[in-house]
Parts: sequence; structure tokens; C-alpha cells
Amino acid sequence: MLVEKVILGIDPGTAVMGFGIISVKGNKMEMIAIHELILKKYENHETKLKVIFDKTLALIDEYHPDETALEAPFFGKNVQSMLKLGRAQGVAMAASLHRDVPITEYSPKKVKMAITGNGNASKEQVAGMLQNLLKLKEFPTKYLDASDGLAVAVCHHFNSGSISTDKSYSGWDSFLKQNPDRIK
Repeated sequence: MLVEKVILGIDPGTAVMGFGIISVKGNKMEMIAIHELILKKYENHETKLKVIFDKTLALIDEYHPDETALEAPFFGKNVQSMLKLGRAQGVAMAASLHRDVPITEYSPKKVKMAITGNGNASKEQVAGMLQNLLKLKEFPTKYLDASDGLAVAVCHHFNSGSISTDKSYSGWDSFLKQNPDRIK
């Protein structure tokens, strides 16, 4: 009997945050849902973080994922942007850990490589390959952040069972053990 696994993929953002949810039975992968959370309308960063946390919890409560995969923020020149992205990722991680859903992080390059075979692929190329991989007649959203969330979920499926250098946590205890420098 094939066991179903549900994976929630998240592309953290402070303007738009993308979510994709897939179901995997054996080697058969199917898209369950794709969402984008539009955060531009919220004026302050703290409100955005609360909305991200609440939406992540709502997705977990609705779809009951077995695992969560997140895209790790890339390193940019703007320190304030990096800090805000890191916070967005952190609250999504906290929501998953709060519901005891294991999390794994993937770099943007690793996600693109897993989906297209090219670590420098464009968002449009990733969306096109996802459409093909998931046998979608048309792509269900105009927001490429949502397709990035879906790509992270598919990347996680492709990397399941393989040894990875990306970070994975099964709960708060494992997070703290792997990040002793974050404890004050």
C-alpha cells in the first residue's frame, strides 16, 4: 500500500509570500493547492509577521502536511531587507514547529537546480517546468512567488531520502541543538 505524504512549500517574503502544497504517493506527485499571501497592504512589519504566522498555521490546520520546506533567504546587499526576510522565514518556521511539522530549508539555487537542472533559472522557467512536472493545463496563479513556494515543495520531494547539506529540524529541540549560537 502506498502511503501519501503531504508537503507544504513556503517562499518567505514581506511583500508577497508564496505557498505550494503537494501530495506524493509513491512517485506520483500532485498539486493540492497554491496560494500567495499579499502583504504589501499591511503598513508595519510586525503586522506582516503576525499575518504570516497565522496563515502558515491555517494552511497546516487545513492541509495537515507531513513536512514543511522553506526557501532560505539569499544573501543580498541590503541588510534591512535580509533582516525582514529572515524574520518572515522565522515566523513561518515557528508556525510549523508549533504544530510539530518537521522543516527543511533549501537555498534558491538548490530549488532551481532540482526543478530545472539549472541553478540560475528564471522564475518563469521554474514555473514552466512545474507546470510540466505536475501536468497542469495552465499555471493556476500569476504570482511567481506562489510558484516558488510550490517549487520548494517539489524540490523537497526530489531530495527526500537523499543526504543534504541543507538544514532540517524535527522540532524546537533539534533546532536548538543545531543552532547553539542562537541561544542567549
